[in-house]
Amino acid sequence: MASKRDKAADWHRNGLNLATDPRRLAELLAELRSRSVPTLRDRWNRVRYNLVLALQAGLAAGLSWVIVTSWLKNPDPVFAPIAAVGTLAASVGQRFRRTVELIIGVTVGIAIGEVFILLFGIGGWQLAGIVTLAVMITIFLGGGPAVVIQAAVTALLLVALTPKSSNLAFPRVVDALVGGVVALIVAWLLLPFNPLRVVDRAARPALNTLANELSVTAAALSDRDPERAQKALDQVQQVEHHMQGLQEALEGGRETATLAPVRWRRRGALSQYVESAQYIEHAVANSGTLIRRTVTALEDDEPVPPSLPSAVAQLSDAVRSLLQELGAGLEPEATRERALRAVSEAGQAYADGVGFSGSVVVAQIRTTASDLLRATGIERVEANRLVRRAVETGKEHSPRTSPVGQPSAESDAGANAPDRPAPERAGGRPAEQPEQPEQADERLGRP
Repeated sequence: MASKRDKAADWHRNGLNLATDPRRLAELLAELRSRSVPTLRDRWNRVRYNLVLALQAGLAAGLSWVIVTSWLKNPDPVFAPIAAVGTLAASVGQRFRRTVELIIGVTVGIAIGEVFILLFGIGGWQLAGIVTLAVMITIFLGGGPAVVIQAAVTALLLVALTPKSSNLAFPRVVDALVGGVVALIVAWLLLPFNPLRVVDRAARPALNTLANELSVTAAALSDRDPERAQKALDQVQQVEHHMQGLQEALEGGRETATLAPVRWRRRGALSQYVESAQYIEHAVANSGTLIRRTVTALEDDEPVPPSLPSAVAQLSDAVRSLLQELGAGLEPEATRERALRAVSEAGQAYADGVGFSGSVVVAQIRTTASDLLRATGIERVEANRLVRRAVETGKEHSPRTSPVGQPSAESDAGANAPDRPAPERAGGRPAEQPEQPEQADERLGRP
């Protein structure tokens, strides 16, 4: 497949033919639209999703300025709005800690700046020395990035404002404290965001990508197209990046649902999301293995029973249902039903006959479905029981009977496994037969 650079070179070489080649011109315009339109839509969505944050920052900055100037009579209330905006700009879920760090940073910066100005005066090299010293001392004391930045900015502002005002060391610490407290009041009492909506928006990129790539994998299995499956594998690896954003949103959701009285009613629905997060992460990892072994199975030209792509498609539907039901705060019945249907189809595929990588795909469908069941709130023992029962149901519906000389469907090890010659190691010795999915599951305690 041609790279982007090759395509660009091709368009450059054939640029004079674009006017006389409508097909090439249409392809070029379609690609330009695919690059520009989603980008504008994504940017607008980011602005819309962060509208509450922008309103919180503006309200906190204005309130802190008014409080410091009108009530505390500080003629230079610079640190109050800076501290307010800095607190709200912190990662959601870490705002209380960021407020404490801001106060520490301001205190360190003021102490260093006052001493340095007293000894060496004010000037360009003094400013450079104060900032350098503030950063080094803060790092030595074990401060995090927020403390280091705040100490450096405070020291810098101290030099810039000292010619206009004096004896403002203590008022500046008070300003920072007021700004941080005002920011917390705005975030938790005056204008708190909806924690369930924020978590749902953070989960959508991960779960939508996972569901889409599982659908692509199912289509690749049906069409025996390893290249399409490889593209799905490349895309699903981006889900791990989205999962980090989900974890941050969950932290913020817990903080808001705990401290904002108007959001207390969201705690029940949010707790379901929180409990599901680790199992969603497991499902993402297991799905990656599923797609990877799908690529191998197709490249090795292994048999693909029709029930195998159907099982992967059902798994994709289960992921979509989980996103919808968790986001709406509903009991995830549809997710459970579709996950168990995927397991049943996988059991039928295994009974119909699959290769080595195909058996791994079957095992990963079972494991991923179990993760989704756990994400819906089902306990481990019950989830395992439901998965095993669904597997047996799928085997019973298989049109294929147990071949002669192979274990029966009731056998614990390798039920309905097709005969395959044992592979050889180097030196001509027979290699150990690979574990079948049921054997691996029993040994590892998985469904």
